Amino acid sequence: MTTGKTIDIKSFIDERPISPYQWLLVALCCLVVIADGMDVAIMGFVAPSIIHDWAISRPEFGLVMSAAPIGLVIGSLVAGPSADRFGRKNVLIASIFLFSIFTIATAQAGSPVAMAALRLLTGIGLGAAMPNTTTLLSEYAPQRKRSLMITIMFTGFNFGSALIGFVAGWLIPVHGWRSVLLFGGALPLALIPLQLWLLPESARLLAVRGAPSERVGALLGKVCGVRFSGDEVFVSTEPPLPTRKPIGVLFSQGYGLTTIALWVTYFMGLLVIYLLTGWLPTLIKDAGLSVTTAANVTAMFQIGGTIGAIGVGWLMDKVRPGPVIGAAYLGGGLCVLGLAWIGALSSSLALLVFAAGFCMSGAQTGLNAYAPGRYPTAARATGVSWMLGMGRFGSIFGSAIGGALLGLGWEFAGILAMLAVPATLAAAAILMAQRSTEGAPAVRANTAAH
Repeated sequence: MTTGKTIDIKSFIDERPISPYQWLLVALCCLVVIADGMDVAIMGFVAPSIIHDWAISRPEFGLVMSAAPIGLVIGSLVAGPSADRFGRKNVLIASIFLFSIFTIATAQAGSPVAMAALRLLTGIGLGAAMPNTTTLLSEYAPQRKRSLMITIMFTGFNFGSALIGFVAGWLIPVHGWRSVLLFGGALPLALIPLQLWLLPESARLLAVRGAPSERVGALLGKVCGVRFSGDEVFVSTEPPLPTRKPIGVLFSQGYGLTTIALWVTYFMGLLVIYLLTGWLPTLIKDAGLSVTTAANVTAMFQIGGTIGAIGVGWLMDKVRPGPVIGAAYLGGGLCVLGLAWIGALSSSLALLVFAAGFCMSGAQTGLNAYAPGRYPTAARATGVSWMLGMGRFGSIFGSAIGGALLGLGWEFAGILAMLAVPATLAAAAILMAQRSTEGAPAVRANTAAH
C-alpha cells in the first residue's frame, strides 16, 4: 500500500513493472486497431468486384476510394481537441460506433455517389479512433517499453487489413462483395460493450484537468495493480505551456518545426501505403491473375507490416527512434523499386510485397509510437490527431492518384517506381523531426524523467 505523498503519475508508471492490466490495455486498444485496419482497407479488396458489377470506370470509383480518407481527416482533426477536452475513452467509443454503423450501411449502397457519402461518414469515425488509442496507451506505457507496446498495438492495423483481405477472398466468390462490408461493420460493433467495461480513462489527463485525487488514484491503482491509502496527491508534471489552447501548443516555441516535420512524414508514408493497399489488387488482377490471388498477395503487405512494426518498435526503445524510422522508410522505397523491376507476374511478387509492408508499415507504425512523446499531456491527443489528420491528405492523394494514373494508362511498373520518391521524402522528414524535437520542452521533460 502506498501512503500520503505527492505522486507524479508518469514517474510512477515508469518505475514500476508492467502490470497485467497494462498488457490488457494493449490488447483492448489492439482490438480497436484491428477493426480500424479492416474498415480502412476494405474498399481495396471489394473494388474490383464493385467496378465489375456496376460497370463503372476506375477513375469513377476513385471518388469512393478517396471519400473515407477525407472523412479520416475530419475525424482526426476533431477527435484530438475533443479528447483533450472530454476524455480519451468517450471519444474513442463514439468513434467505434460511428465507423461500425456506417460500414454496415455501405453494404446497402446502390450507386457510387451513395457509397462515397457513406464512406465519408465511416471515415470520420475511423479518423477519431486511431489517435485516441495511441494517446491513451502512451499515457499508461512506461517510457522504457513505450514504443514496443504501441507498435504491438498497431500490429492490429496490419492484421485487420490482412484479415479482411483473406475474408474478401473467401466471401466474394460465394456471397458477393456486400457480405464483406457487413462483416467489416459487425465485428467492431460487437467490441463496444467490452470497451465500455474495461477501457480506462487517462489518469494523466484527469490529473492535468484537476480531477479529485480519489478518482485518479482508483484508476491508476487498478491499471498498475497497486493499492493507495487514499490521501495521496496525484500530479502530472508538465513543462509550462505558452497557451492553454491545445492547437496553439503545436506551433509554439519548441514545437512548430517538429509539428510540420511530423505532418510531412505521415503524409508521404500514407501516400505510399494507401496507393499500394487501395490499388494493388486491381493492378495485379489487370496483369492477369485472379481476384483471390490479388487479395492474398496484397494481404502479404499487411502481414509484413505486422512483423515490421514489432521490429521497428523494439529497436526504437534501444536506439534513437528517428533514424530507425528513417531507415525503414528508405527500405520501403527500395522494395517498391524492386516490385517495379520484377513485375506483377514474378514468382517473387508475394515475397517483395511482404518486404515492402515490413518496411513501410513498420516505419509508419513506428511514427505513431514516436509522436505522442513529442507533446505535453494537455495537447498530446491534439498533436497526435492533427499529425494523423494532416497526414491523411497523403492517403487521399494516394487513393485518388492511383485511379487517375490507371485512367491515363499507367501500368504496374510505372506506378510502383513512382512511389520510391515519397518514401525517400518521408525518411528525410523524420530525420528533421528528430533534430527539431530534441529541444522541445515536453521531450526534455520526458528525457529527464526517464
